[in-house]
Amino acid sequence: MATAAAHQTARAQADGTAGAGAPLEESARATAYEAAFDAAVAADERIEPRDWMPDAYRSTLVRQIAQHAHSEIIGMQPEANWITRAPSLRRKAILMAKVQDEAGHGLYLYSAAETLGTGRDELLDKLHSGRQKYSSIFNYPTLTWADVGAIGWLVDGAAITNQVPLCRCSYGPYARAMVRVCKEESFHQRQGYELLLALSRGTAEQHAMAQDAVDRWWWPSLMMFGPPDDESAHSAQSMAWKIKRHSNDELRQRFVDICVPQAQSLGLTLPDPEPRWNEEREHHDFGPIDWTEFREVLKGNGPCNEQRITQRKRAHDEGAWVRDAAAAYAGKHTTAGKA
Repeated sequence: MATAAAHQTARAQADGTAGAGAPLEESARATAYEAAFDAAVAADERIEPRDWMPDAYRSTLVRQIAQHAHSEIIGMQPEANWITRAPSLRRKAILMAKVQDEAGHGLYLYSAAETLGTGRDELLDKLHSGRQKYSSIFNYPTLTWADVGAIGWLVDGAAITNQVPLCRCSYGPYARAMVRVCKEESFHQRQGYELLLALSRGTAEQHAMAQDAVDRWWWPSLMMFGPPDDESAHSAQSMAWKIKRHSNDELRQRFVDICVPQAQSLGLTLPDPEPRWNEEREHHDFGPIDWTEFREVLKGNGPCNEQRITQRKRAHDEGAWVRDAAAAYAGKHTTAGKA
């Protein structure tokens, strides 16, 4: 079993500070650093920005954190669509606070990516040009007020299921950012559940609206965990590096097991004729997912792909003066400090 002491010894050897003799040759130094990295991961230690890490580990983190950050800021759009139409001042205040939280989550995550040497401008340029993705779930429309509840209960619930294990991610800045994100997402999930509960117990029309929203958001929520394990290109390596702690299918099953009894408490039904408790597996069975739809949405053919990116780019362009002013202000005070 690798230990922290083994990690420290390997790093010291790589730096030429352990034992007598000259520093190691470049190839031997790289091998020692890799051994130190492997020892740290095996010992459940955190990798920090100044630590040596494999290029593939760094690029995997940048890809995952960027997709996560992009999802947070794109995910503001479907719900912000309902801020002006919320049915009460209380609901409006709750929704505004939630959308603001999502912007904050994006900020934490872009900052985590910056610790890996990738600037926010570069990541946003890749998002706007289609070279980086965001979660497929945000390419679906919010047709009724009940959709805000379904997003809170299902989409944020799926996010929590996926993200709580990330609090133990091997990369320190990402793991620490996820602690606050998950605390706030738990409020979002409860808000969505409470909204759906109010509608479900309301008039027949309100109950039907809640049921319709759940019918439309259930399957896309299951797709949020990514493709099946045997089709996932990154899961195995991410789990070996302890970036992820559970596979896509494991997380999806956990989410289903949580949602089935919650749906019963809400008085709503899931749009799947197959969710039933399997005594042998001690999990709920559920029906097949339409992965063709998932792949089409990822390709840009979802109901709202074009709308989401167009609006994001417009907001980015319209906010250029704010970024320029902030940069000028920072530059002015930096110059003054050196004088």
